[in-house]
Amino acid sequence: MSTDPACELFLQFSRHKLLEQYWPRLRKAVEPLSDEQIWWRPNEASNSIGNLILHLNGNVWQWLVASFNRLEDRRDRPAEFNATGDLSAADLLARLGQTIDEAAKVLERLTPEELLATWHIQGYTVSGLAAVYQVVEHFGLHYGQILYVTKMQEGRDLGFYRELSKTGRAAGGSV
Repeated sequence: MSTDPACELFLQFSRHKLLEQYWPRLRKAVEPLSDEQIWWRPNEASNSIGNLILHLNGNVWQWLVASFNRLEDRRDRPAEFNATGDLSAADLLARLGQTIDEAAKVLERLTPEELLATWHIQGYTVSGLAAVYQVVEHFGLHYGQILYVTKMQEGRDLGFYRELSKTGRAAGGSV
């Protein structure tokens, strides 16, 4: 756990967004979908929910788990986008859930020194801070795409912002 207040706030917020907001909502949106819905592509230039979940899994593993644990990077990014339906929704969510659990351990133990250190990830040279930010931002981007495709297919409100429906403001005031 960090002793630097700025680093601790950054890690706390990153954990909140990734572990308490994006991941549970993604899981809730995807769990009721059929395998056909998971692997549906709106067109050839777009990815299915299944591809996006595989891609998120690869990204979180590569950028947080493998890098900060100094593990060999064995990610096959093209395979994430070439998959066409070999895995069920339950299998995809279980795989991503295991990776999220490992990422949570990393985010709990990162030090200010690791956040300020230079890391070489996916051919990029970045600070640890940039690596964590990249994962949270990237997850948020694709999480939004997954929710959009789910809403397109299901035609239902997922209910994640009901607290804003009356006043447009959250009761607690924190993000």
